[in-house]
Amino acid sequence: MIKKNLLSACLYSLLASATVSAQEKTAFQIANAWDAAYDVRSDIAIVYGINDAGGNFEERVKSWQDKGYKVHFMTGIAWGQYKDYFKGRFDGRPHFDEGQVQRNGDTIWHGKDVPYIVPSENYLQYIKTHIKRAIDAGAGAIYLEEPEFWARAGYSQAFKTEWKKYYGAEWRPQHESPEATYRSSKLKYHLYYNALKECFAYAKSYSRSIGKEVQCYVPTHSLLNYSSWQIVSPEASLASIKEVDGYIAQIWTGTSREPVYYNGIKKERVFENAFLEYGAMVSMIAPTGKKIFLLTDPIEDARRTWDDYKRNYEATFTAQLLYPTVADYEVMPWPSRIYLGKFKLENSDAVQPISPAYATQMQVMINALNSMPASAGKVSGTQGIGILVSNSMMFQRFPTHAGYEDPQLSNFYGMALPLVKRGVPVATVHMENLANANALKNIKVLIMSYANMKPLSESYHTALAKWVKNGGVLLYYGRDNDPFQNIQEWWNTKGKSCHAPSEDLLNKMGITTIDDGKFIKIGKGWVCINRKDPKELVLTGNADGKFLEQTEQAHRVYAKAGPLVFKNNFLLQRGPYIIGAVMDENADTTSLMINGPVVDLLDPELPVLPAKEVKPGQQAFLYDLKTVQADPPKIIAAAGRAYDEKYENRTYSFLLRSPSNTSNSMRIHLPGKPSKIQLSLNGKTIEAKRDQWDATSGTLLLQFENHSEGVQVSIRI
Repeated sequence: MIKKNLLSACLYSLLASATVSAQEKTAFQIANAWDAAYDVRSDIAIVYGINDAGGNFEERVKSWQDKGYKVHFMTGIAWGQYKDYFKGRFDGRPHFDEGQVQRNGDTIWHGKDVPYIVPSENYLQYIKTHIKRAIDAGAGAIYLEEPEFWARAGYSQAFKTEWKKYYGAEWRPQHESPEATYRSSKLKYHLYYNALKECFAYAKSYSRSIGKEVQCYVPTHSLLNYSSWQIVSPEASLASIKEVDGYIAQIWTGTSREPVYYNGIKKERVFENAFLEYGAMVSMIAPTGKKIFLLTDPIEDARRTWDDYKRNYEATFTAQLLYPTVADYEVMPWPSRIYLGKFKLENSDAVQPISPAYATQMQVMINALNSMPASAGKVSGTQGIGILVSNSMMFQRFPTHAGYEDPQLSNFYGMALPLVKRGVPVATVHMENLANANALKNIKVLIMSYANMKPLSESYHTALAKWVKNGGVLLYYGRDNDPFQNIQEWWNTKGKSCHAPSEDLLNKMGITTIDDGKFIKIGKGWVCINRKDPKELVLTGNADGKFLEQTEQAHRVYAKAGPLVFKNNFLLQRGPYIIGAVMDENADTTSLMINGPVVDLLDPELPVLPAKEVKPGQQAFLYDLKTVQADPPKIIAAAGRAYDEKYENRTYSFLLRSPSNTSNSMRIHLPGKPSKIQLSLNGKTIEAKRDQWDATSGTLLLQFENHSEGVQVSIRI
């Protein structure tokens, strides 16, 4: 028995150390060199910018490598600290004329002497020099972030030149017609698709030429956010580039707090919006099998209060965890801003650094991501309801024409929020993925509209018609009277004469007459056409009743998939973690009760609770103690990362590392009450701030001051 326990302990120690050193599931982006104050201890440090943080790129990279981090490289593709290029030091000619320009002639700036760029061939050659330097410095991956072309831009000579190259015709001002707006957006879309394709092909080719293999990722906002903020970007199409290995889903308080309409009221709905944003990113890449990191930010770019940051961080953090197939995360951008920045508290004018309590809570949360498992489990609620989206949602946002408005992207949220608010975990389906057999694999009822987007290819309709005929149920909402319905596109050119793209879709399904709001059988499936724009369901109060009734009928009766369950919450268990959220603005105002014993991971004191009540408007992140085995010891939660875990001769030991000048709080499950707890720093004994044994749960609460170099913990049982 003793030999068996010793062997188990040795294997336990080896596996624990190997897991920490081998995985690449958590990351953060940082321009600065390593510092003990923000030594976050994720797997990857994504070092930002060749010229950022005063330059000295190779030294900055080495500072993180020397501390045991895998190092990747990120830089902007649409903007960045590229003053050497713009001011002529790269090739002897200034390039401010390549900036994105709006109608009044003003350049759109990202910062001083940093314009948003029209990506010319010359500019891409410049970016390649940064990629080469990063690979030579040892970067294992290249991230070209935020391929962004402002919808209000498109008036520079550089853009006019690209227009003539792409269309073979003279430039047309986008404000003159819907046709010009659409064509302008398609060109913006193409320019950044091509830019990323070319730069990533170079990254792969160069790295292989020197015996390396780098990964290539695109950090990008969601389709919903770019559409809302009136930005054009390649989005879903990038996954089709063979050199693209995946994305970072750049979703955080700053994107998710964008106000939206629901029940006639425009306001921030951070959790619900974050849930939909993460969903849009996950579904964008899921059919391809490529990798995606989900990002959250404990603060945001805008100056707010610490209270605001904390409240909305909890909302976005729990929203991302409700997508259990993804287990890779960017835990934060700019840790130096978080740990060293100063912001106000509510009802105070004095700025102050992050509080010890919030820093501890945040570190517990991000450390949990290091062991967050992927799961085949499903978030609670009726599965199989999808909403169709397309990159072309970005094409109709600015400028508007003929008085047609889509306030706050309500033609999307009109289909989504009435269901999300009632606890239906709707999925988004990207038209650009319809050629992939997995795109509609789990969808029973698909809801769509062409009020806010248009199909970029006839093949999308072929795929949709096939899906319906094979048993899918399609709900179409739209008056088809927005000014973009009649632009010159594939559905009304080259022998086609459809008055609207939906007409082509109906033709492919054999529908010749429409009975508004009635289900029509097509093969094994059903179609229901509703002559109402989705925005009408949320811009006024209590306007979604018929929509909800019809969706329930589609799921239960026509898809034969059972009743559509309405509730006010989402709940998911993935491994030992329980994630819950309760929506407000719901007729159901009951709390969600989660039975314990559980550890509350949003409380820096890590209390053991017999049950957790989650009220409307709140979220929960819990550790389920029922999943814990009696032996060996296990760290349930910690505001730091454990290294070199060992359990032998009834002694559990590890090195706990976290940013210096922060406070550690950890709860450890042990096979028995500890008889001795010893803490040391660089060989010298230090005192714990608190150690408390909870006999009922068999856990120890241990608190002490964090140190970047690590506190050695030894617990004798």
